[in-house]
Amino acid sequence: MKILKSLAIAFSTYSKIPMPIFEWKDEDMRYSMCFFPWVGVVIGGLVWLWFRLAAWLGIGTLTYVLVGTAIPLLVTGGIHVDGYMDTMDAFHSYQSRERKLEILKDSHIGAFSVIMLAAYGLIYLAGFAQIMDSRSLKVYCFGFFLARCLSAIGVVSLPSARKEGMLHQFAGSADERKVKIVLYVQLLVCCGFMVYISWIRGLAVIFAAVISYGYYVYRSRKELEGITGDTAGYFVTVCECAMVLASAATSVWADVTLWM
Repeated sequence: MKILKSLAIAFSTYSKIPMPIFEWKDEDMRYSMCFFPWVGVVIGGLVWLWFRLAAWLGIGTLTYVLVGTAIPLLVTGGIHVDGYMDTMDAFHSYQSRERKLEILKDSHIGAFSVIMLAAYGLIYLAGFAQIMDSRSLKVYCFGFFLARCLSAIGVVSLPSARKEGMLHQFAGSADERKVKIVLYVQLLVCCGFMVYISWIRGLAVIFAAVISYGYYVYRSRKELEGITGDTAGYFVTVCECAMVLASAATSVWADVTLWM
């Protein structure tokens, strides 16, 4: 029962998928981070199904790209994008650590968050539109799981920038040793499938995810001396963009070499 409650808590927090309503206790949150990556399974599965449906119905490229880009937002309710926008405002404020943490808690959005979200959306759309073969897309669909594995590992491994908030609660309630083991096993299995589908595509996407994670750790420590729920969402968003660009690059490369 505790495992099912942990799953429900993870999906209730990080998706808009309806879950049973109950009182959250610390013991029920112990393994929630283990199930966070499974939200990525739902997203990746829906993106893949949309790809197959669009091909079957002959849906136009523009419609396919726009709906495919919207699927992660619809499943998650934009929770990670919200963190990305708050983080952009904080990082671009060039204020003290304390002031940046205040900005992260502010529900209002600033000019930098809007500008950077627009730039992000354009780059993501451009990348997604260039994924032209099924193997590149399939690898990218696994990337939704991969990004959330890395994010969850960060939650239970990296220091919190403040001693309050949802991220601190999840990290404090987690059975750190067991959760880390499960997350690393899931991570390795996911990477194995990606490389099995296509070694060059898989390695490219994995490399993009690892570089994104390293940058996230560096930037969070430099700016805030730790992570917050907003920066965790920022990482998922940046990681997905980096992976879609890596998938696009390998897809274009495969298309070029096919004709050479």
